[in-house]
Amino acid sequence: MIADERPVLADSLYTATANPSVEAAPLEGRAETEVAVIGAGFTGLSTALHLAERGVAVTVLEAQSPGWGASGRNGGQINPGLKHDPEAVIAKFGAGMGGRMLDLSSAAPDLVLDIVRRHAIDCDAVQPGWIQPAHDAASMRMLEDRARQWAARGVELRLLSQAEVRGLIGSEAYIGGLLDPRGGNLHPLNYALGLADAVRRLGGRVHGRSRVTALDREGAGHLLRTERGELAARRVVVATNAYTDRFLPPLGRTLLPIRSVQVATQPLSDNLRRSILPQRQAVADTRRVMVYYRTDAQGRLLMGGRGAFDDRGNTRLLELLRRTTRELFPQVGEVEWAHAWGGDLALTTDHYTRLCVLGDGIVSATAYNGRGVALATAMGRVLADWATGTEEGALDFPVTAPKTVPFHFLRKPAIQAAIGWSRLRDALPF
Repeated sequence: MIADERPVLADSLYTATANPSVEAAPLEGRAETEVAVIGAGFTGLSTALHLAERGVAVTVLEAQSPGWGASGRNGGQINPGLKHDPEAVIAKFGAGMGGRMLDLSSAAPDLVLDIVRRHAIDCDAVQPGWIQPAHDAASMRMLEDRARQWAARGVELRLLSQAEVRGLIGSEAYIGGLLDPRGGNLHPLNYALGLADAVRRLGGRVHGRSRVTALDREGAGHLLRTERGELAARRVVVATNAYTDRFLPPLGRTLLPIRSVQVATQPLSDNLRRSILPQRQAVADTRRVMVYYRTDAQGRLLMGGRGAFDDRGNTRLLELLRRTTRELFPQVGEVEWAHAWGGDLALTTDHYTRLCVLGDGIVSATAYNGRGVALATAMGRVLADWATGTEEGALDFPVTAPKTVPFHFLRKPAIQAAIGWSRLRDALPF
């Protein structure tokens, strides 16, 4: 069970199957470091790892334990790219910066797999590709255009016929699809724990149960205070993402937290494993309110989708995922369900990740809009570049000032209303 989480969201498959890891003891007393990282998810741990590999003194402060938030609960899909397709990114950011953003996000899955190999992280990482199946003609046209745009950048994606999708996924629900060979999947909590252990092996420090309660200037640097300690640092990276809350305003008001929930079966029989995702691609469909799913090394089927902000709503949506699984894969029959869990991820209104300067020597990276495994890892390298003196204009992602969401206090009812409308549109024949 996920510690300190509401019961309806706490029964995580990943927590139940987590590897042993070195305990992240709380920060006690006064310490000093070159770079302080707030948050031990993928962003913070990747930043720390890239810094430690360069010989930079780095300390990570985490309010709970490494991987406690979205990084240890997500769908485990190592998806490439940004939310937007290449032409839209170039139109918004220009050929120079836009091209660098696309190159960074395109290569992000390979970066994850390279880190896993170099640091011998046991997290069931595989790279058989990522499938986006189309449920109607409009979504198929969108996928065809996506393949065209990436082909123009030298990335060959494979359009799939209805029969090919049926063979790769094992469902009759789709009319075609797109296979992206860059994609893969892994056990996300074990990946986070492995990152934390790699940081420690290279001389970095990772402290759990060390929520930062204050961040102040101290001379030419900064002083971070926790309940039991103080940390002096020259530079600070804020990697709290959907769990930013009211820390360092206005950062929290730039984000839209969204709840995502998942269910997992017991390991399927050998016959079912041969008929459902036999090559273990990760899948995220093309509906406005998508479902995403994959199988793990033990043959469990994991299905995820949007959650709610209350326990009753989450209970209902978890049952909806079980029903959706049976609809997509009627061959599973009365399958036994083993786990159900969830947590928050962060979106932005334009679906672009934010790299924000929060003050002299303080920067944050937030909001991966559903692509956090790969993109957060890649952003860790960008943040390490910033922390070691790379000029902002030379980074592979644009640096911006925080931009708050208007009427942010209405975010929860507005998000629920938008999801409800999107579900209705998904059901309509247009």
